[in-house]
Amino acid sequence: MHPAFSVIFLTTLIGAGQGLFLAMYTGQLYSVINLVPVQDSHSFYGWGTLLALVFLGLGLFASLFHLGHPERGWRAAARWRTSWLSREVIVLPAFMGMTSIYGLTHYFNINPTLFSFGDVLTVNLTLLIGLLATGLAFLLFLCTGMIYACIKFLQEWATPLTVVNYTLLGSASGFVMAAAFAAYVNSGLASFYAGWAIVLTGVGFVTRSISLIRNARIKPKSTLATAIGIRHTNIQQKSRGFMAGSFNTREYFHNAPAIFFKSIKWIFPILAFIIPLVILSSAMTSNSFGIFALTFVIQYVGLIAERWFFFAQANHPQNLYYQTI
Repeated sequence: MHPAFSVIFLTTLIGAGQGLFLAMYTGQLYSVINLVPVQDSHSFYGWGTLLALVFLGLGLFASLFHLGHPERGWRAAARWRTSWLSREVIVLPAFMGMTSIYGLTHYFNINPTLFSFGDVLTVNLTLLIGLLATGLAFLLFLCTGMIYACIKFLQEWATPLTVVNYTLLGSASGFVMAAAFAAYVNSGLASFYAGWAIVLTGVGFVTRSISLIRNARIKPKSTLATAIGIRHTNIQQKSRGFMAGSFNTREYFHNAPAIFFKSIKWIFPILAFIIPLVILSSAMTSNSFGIFALTFVIQYVGLIAERWFFFAQANHPQNLYYQTI
């Protein structure tokens, strides 16, 4: 398939925003049970949530460049009963709205205690709002991943690993950004978030590697014979019937040189997984904003390459017919 950079930036940016929010809420949960220091609602959770919303907003803005008629974009929600894309269009603003409420209640310290379980757990308003936003965050990961996993004839996408990888890679980049933010505001949680980022990046490395191995072993269900409806054991295509390009040749194949395609397959694991794991492991106990920010940038560039390869690797059956000039 042809990788559209608008969709690449959409998925990577909102994934980082979702991951950053999940990091903020994870820090609050751990502070409730006294495993990490309690942070200031105004300066930490308020501004941290705003940063997550900035990435979500940038992702939403990037999606507009994928629409032929942006003014009709609202119609994308009309098919919510059957379309995962429509569900994503609904869940994304709902998540952004709930995240905004979470951030505002923290920023203005509107956080009354709702109920408590003795001296063990106190549930306040932001904890409950954050729980609802967390549910929406994982639902958004599901919707985004299923847009591609539900397409059965694109065998590279049609696997639960698609949803798993979208969730893990978005969460990993968000936790790396949270480590940078925690170091910047000197909150004392940088190593906490860096530890979680190592776990998520490591697990993401494993699941993405499994998907690469799986896709390399896929046997296409379509052949030249089934593509043109001719039953013969020896069919050779000499021409696609025309010399100029068309929608089919532009949108269903990446058209990148073979050497570039093969290089990206090896480059993105290094940038998205190996280098971040090395840096985070060596700098986990530090409180350096520069190191964690650099790690986020490197990983994000790797995730852009990973998402490009994700789209480019999907081999549409129609390419059997249009493969030869």
